[in-house]
Amino acid sequence: MNFTRSILVLLFATLIVACSRDEGAAELVPPAQVKALPDVEWLKHGLDDGEARYSELADINTENVAGLSLAWYFDYPTNRGMEATPLERDGILYSTGSWSLAYAHDAVSGELLWMYDPKVPRDWALHACCDVVNRGVALQGDTLVFGTIDGRLVSLEAATGKLRWEVQTTDKSLPYTITGAPRIVKGKAIIGNGGAEYGVRGYISAYNLDDGAMAWRFYTVPGNPEKPFERPAMERAAETWGGGPWWEIGGGGTVWDSMAYDEELNLLYIGVGNGAPWNREIRSPAGGDNLYLSSIVALNADDGSYVWHYQTTPGDSWDYTATQHMILADIEIGGTERRVIMQAPKNGFFYVLDRKTGEFISAQAYGLATWATHIDQETGRPVEAEGVRYEDKPAPIFPAPYGAHNWHPMSYSPDTGLVYIPAQDIPHVYAQDEYFVHKPGFWNTGTDARAALLPSDPTERQAVIDMVKGHITAWDPVAQEERWRITHEGPWNGGMLSTAGNLLFQGNAEGELVAYSAGQGEPLWRFDAQTGIVAPPMTFRLKGEQYIAVVAGWGGTYALTAGDDDNSGPKPNYSRLLVFKLGGQAALPAAPQRPEKLTFTPPKLEATPEQVEEGLKLFHTYCFVCHGAEAIAGGTPPDLRAISTETRANWDAIVLGGLHWEKGMVGFSKALSKDDSDNILSYVTERAHFALKKE
Repeated sequence: MNFTRSILVLLFATLIVACSRDEGAAELVPPAQVKALPDVEWLKHGLDDGEARYSELADINTENVAGLSLAWYFDYPTNRGMEATPLERDGILYSTGSWSLAYAHDAVSGELLWMYDPKVPRDWALHACCDVVNRGVALQGDTLVFGTIDGRLVSLEAATGKLRWEVQTTDKSLPYTITGAPRIVKGKAIIGNGGAEYGVRGYISAYNLDDGAMAWRFYTVPGNPEKPFERPAMERAAETWGGGPWWEIGGGGTVWDSMAYDEELNLLYIGVGNGAPWNREIRSPAGGDNLYLSSIVALNADDGSYVWHYQTTPGDSWDYTATQHMILADIEIGGTERRVIMQAPKNGFFYVLDRKTGEFISAQAYGLATWATHIDQETGRPVEAEGVRYEDKPAPIFPAPYGAHNWHPMSYSPDTGLVYIPAQDIPHVYAQDEYFVHKPGFWNTGTDARAALLPSDPTERQAVIDMVKGHITAWDPVAQEERWRITHEGPWNGGMLSTAGNLLFQGNAEGELVAYSAGQGEPLWRFDAQTGIVAPPMTFRLKGEQYIAVVAGWGGTYALTAGDDDNSGPKPNYSRLLVFKLGGQAALPAAPQRPEKLTFTPPKLEATPEQVEEGLKLFHTYCFVCHGAEAIAGGTPPDLRAISTETRANWDAIVLGGLHWEKGMVGFSKALSKDDSDNILSYVTERAHFALKKE
């Protein structure tokens, strides 16, 4: 009797403690029922066609997230930027990595089930403005599809990883790339491409899932007006282009990332990129809006025909793409429920549009945006600030070409009514390139990159660096205002995930995955990933347990071109798939010790100031995209200021001859002379001496 009473007292006390500890949280689920919880999969890039990246899972919530820990991890066999959103179906986790490799893992154990290497030629990295990244796969039935950096769309058997078909979606004689994830709509795989800076014409294509045959294609900018227009939309667009001939350079307008789909309206929404070159004074000297650059375009999903468009940045001259993440939602505005599409493009303004008609509803600045004073409520057009087109003199403005928000996905929570934006404030100085000549296959912006370099004066230099910031903005799309903000140490932080557990997840550039409360933004849990995270997390439930997964690995545009100015060297890249659950038992190995500073051992600088200046110009035409502005490396390609004596001896063999082509470093003998190569080396040497002076 006494033993039974003791057991009852113990059970009663335990229940009181449990209820006290979990007051206000989701109802506790008895252990017997845990296994009965249904599996919840992550089947599409943005979780659903509306791309809100909000999960109704609440097994992990604000009350228990502190118990989240690593369940398993996988080290990818690469060390470049990682940007994919994994998909999960039937207990298998599908992801992609750099160089367009695809992977399938057992979602519980982490066992690698298969890996597919499309064997991308490493020299194609020459055409990749923004690292050899890939943002993921699409699934339907046993069909898996993904794009490759050299412009192919590949279809595999999801179960085995065996090739079903592949199709070249681009002209291989032109510098097109694919980094974005395809979407599957009505039995068709939809894919765009990149390469505007290198001089291509943008388009998006649909391919039949069964055999890879192209179903339709929509060009985003007009071609040669002396030839027949592919669609009436191109004829109308051509009226907004002035002068040229823009078609010889390409025009740009690549659809390199964001899409969304409304099944009821049968509308596919695409985000269109910048012009080629950036500078409209060169691309379209007579002016004009240059449709459909920097626009959201709605297409009929059956045939790709034009339905409506909204241009966020008319006549773009700043690389203010509208390729950033778009979210579909039904929101009450002014007492009426509106079916809206929302976007925070690079230009710094948050837009809410009617997604059926494209009608402009509202827009306000979500970050520093000094290029325009506001968006006119009547016309929906920006009111540009004076002098921002830099025709007569350089224009220092916000945001930079990196954008106030780049490709990193947002999330919208219907619980809080907030959109969570991975935002950033980065200044830039735009200036005319007075000696612009189109260089096919190379970086062509029509701007003088030297105007945007950091000042040499230490005080002025630090003042500019201090302007560079990153943050999470919790944005109210109805009131069009910020509710709260989380400040990061710097920009280029990861995409967002919100859940019904009142949680908000984000990885950051400092190498942590963090869980915040979605309501107020309080940090509740963090994990040291040992490497910067730029990809967005995702979540799923399998066999009664909720998991959080994220691809980690520092890289991408900002990582490559904007290294730290403290001579600490590039941030480490450990390309990994990290999967978490409550009570996980795995642990990462200790990270190798990172040197505190780079070691500079440059020889005496023998070059003239004129040669160094020419080297500066050439470096920022051909080299900085991988090796960083001012030769300050931020990603995995080496910091050239700290090269060895042996590398200096092999400089021409590397730069002109392509000695390291297998790493993506092709030879530039067709573009550069021996004198050019010498001048670039002189500039790199001068930068090493400058770094020593700072120390």
